[in-house]
Amino acid sequence: MTSSPTIYDSDLARRPLISELANVWSFRGLLRLLVVRDLTLRYKRSTLGVWWTLLNPLLTTAVMWIVFSQVFRFEIPDTPFAVYLLSGVLLVMFFSQAVIASGGSIVNSRPVLSKVYVPPEIFAVSTATSAGVNFLFSLVPLMIVQLATGVGIPWTIILVPIPIIAMLALSAGLGMLVASAAVYFYDIIDLTAVLIQLIGYLTPTFYPIAIIPEHFQWIIKSNPLYSYLVVFRGFMYEGQFAGPWFFLTMFVTAVVSLVLGVWVFSRSWKKMLVMM
Repeated sequence: MTSSPTIYDSDLARRPLISELANVWSFRGLLRLLVVRDLTLRYKRSTLGVWWTLLNPLLTTAVMWIVFSQVFRFEIPDTPFAVYLLSGVLLVMFFSQAVIASGGSIVNSRPVLSKVYVPPEIFAVSTATSAGVNFLFSLVPLMIVQLATGVGIPWTIILVPIPIIAMLALSAGLGMLVASAAVYFYDIIDLTAVLIQLIGYLTPTFYPIAIIPEHFQWIIKSNPLYSYLVVFRGFMYEGQFAGPWFFLTMFVTAVVSLVLGVWVFSRSWKKMLVMM
């Protein structure tokens, strides 16, 4: 028995978040194909292929390790600097790739959206998910470094998906906001890249927060990525739970970002298609 085709009604009212979640579920097959496509195209012309996912953060970490551990001599109590540095670099790269890719997904998918009906949010979610898959691959060298430096792999590593899912929600929500603006002003993607780079510097990836004067530490702690990083490091190699405030900040920012991004996206998507 064949299933009835999905009928698209352009005048059908959309319920923010509910309609988007329903579309993601209804088009989950397409979502899976888009994620596979993104991963395939990313490494199709690369000789190293998926190994670049492992080498890229390692090379970045190696350069930063030489500069900050040997020149500036940053030290992290009870933690090898290489583990501290690599964990921070990986998380910030994940956030950067997910937001920028999601932000440009709608404009880059113009040929498809202008010809056939596909829920635009599928493209934003698929690019953020692809970044999440890349992040999972990149955890392999981090675990190797943990074993090599004697840190080991604690049982709390099984809880790492919690901050990863929260980061996906944060990135997808911000990506939809950027995508909504990029249709009208494409340069917003480049501006977002610069802003994310600044946020990365305000995240203690390569420096301990203890070196920041106490009366300025509130700037670092008010950065949402700081909470994600503390929770992630706690699960990944510290073998402990971060304080309740870090979890609260992480979940609130993830939910607010996703809801706000979906709400703006749902109110502007029709105009976006006309503009494209």
